[in-house]
Amino acid sequence: MPLPEDLKFDAASFSGIARLFPLPNLVMFPHVLQPLHVFEARYRALLEEALDDDRLIAMAVLAPGWEADYEGCPEVCPVACLGRVATHQRLDEGRYNLLLAGLVRVRINDELPRTKLFREVRVEVCQDHYAPNAAAQRSQVHKELFDCFRGLVPSAPAAHAQLEQLLRAELSLGMLTDIVAYTLELDVPYKESLLREPNVDRRAALLLRRLSGATGRPRLRDSSGTFPPDFSAN
Repeated sequence: MPLPEDLKFDAASFSGIARLFPLPNLVMFPHVLQPLHVFEARYRALLEEALDDDRLIAMAVLAPGWEADYEGCPEVCPVACLGRVATHQRLDEGRYNLLLAGLVRVRINDELPRTKLFREVRVEVCQDHYAPNAAAQRSQVHKELFDCFRGLVPSAPAAHAQLEQLLRAELSLGMLTDIVAYTLELDVPYKESLLREPNVDRRAALLLRRLSGATGRPRLRDSSGTFPPDFSAN
């Protein structure tokens, strides 16, 4: 959904340097809110610097084989989601709970020499791309994707109130694909491929193909069937 003004991203003022928070099992998307629990010393230091500065954090997915070097600098997937800390709560022993708002895709170009407890990377912003030759079909694709998503949402009144709020927000197709991709229970490599795809029409086609696939439609992330789903406890 559209973010409040204080959470929006201004590309012109962004330095291109991002604090890197890599995780093995969480794919963050723009336009969503992700609760996180921060307890490792390096990520506490990352968060504290972010809070004192621009509140920006790049959430990346660890590449396969990360287990061999988790405490060091394991490889990460090339596209991350830049997010801004919306709220935070300091807990005992220096731990934190925070709510991160996804802002925009960024491509990681290189990693800076390590001078801090946490990693920093140089990134470029990847804005959504809308192909001109797909414009005529886009409204129909938007409707099909939303209708498929609606079919997965439980029948509880509160869930459908949330869904109707999405509908009233007049989401762009790019925003809708990101919200659907985040909310569905899909494997990490598939979600990462959706994050990596800047072409909105291709991203929507990938999601529609998965939602109508013969192998069964995915569920919402929360196995209890609530909407919105409970979030990761990372």
